[in-house]
Amino acid sequence: MRRNIQVLGWTLIWSGVFIFGYLGWQLFGTDVVNASVQARAQEELEQTFEETQDNLPPVVEIDPVVYLGEEPGETPDPVEFYPEETPETGEAFGFIRIGKIGVDEVIFEGVDRQTLKKGPGHMEGTPLPGQPGNAVLSGHRTTHGRPFFDFDLLEVGDRIEVETAIGVHAYEIREIRVVQPTDVWVTDDRPGSWLTLTTCEPKFSARQRLIIWAEMVSGPNLEFAKLHEEKFGEQS
Repeated sequence: MRRNIQVLGWTLIWSGVFIFGYLGWQLFGTDVVNASVQARAQEELEQTFEETQDNLPPVVEIDPVVYLGEEPGETPDPVEFYPEETPETGEAFGFIRIGKIGVDEVIFEGVDRQTLKKGPGHMEGTPLPGQPGNAVLSGHRTTHGRPFFDFDLLEVGDRIEVETAIGVHAYEIREIRVVQPTDVWVTDDRPGSWLTLTTCEPKFSARQRLIIWAEMVSGPNLEFAKLHEEKFGEQS
């Protein structure tokens, strides 16, 4: 009997060590790994930006009258549109910076589990940040660098910047809401140019989702975004 009690005691002790060790790895060990991944990705992406400046898709000149389907009249100046090709899944393509909460992270294409371990991910099927429509980014609130950990500190009016190969796109937060994980409508397209950020809510739980919508206020495609809003705003 005494031996059985000793065996049970050691089993409980080692089970506790394993459980706390696993939790420690999830909460802190993955952060260390992520820091290394982010540092390497940042260095490589900065070099890629330098190398691809001369190989970007050509600028497109948009005639506002033709684009909006209006009657010919006064001929306005053409609006420049800077397209950008969608990267491969798992590829680094941009930076997200939120000065208020110290976010400065490399963004990767895709929101699958492996990609989000590396950093914030861009939801495939939505426009890239800086393009017209609704670009959706997701990121961890805890573990794997926890890039969106302090999202509860953000407020309407705060500024978010995303840099891609075509330049820096600045957004201002317009709305913050907590929704259910099944509320996929938050990723719906929008007229103009928007950035939607999603993460788990509350911290250390995946029970709900914290959603932040931010509207572009400056960037290479700002004027075209205004045309896009004018054309599709009444249809939304």
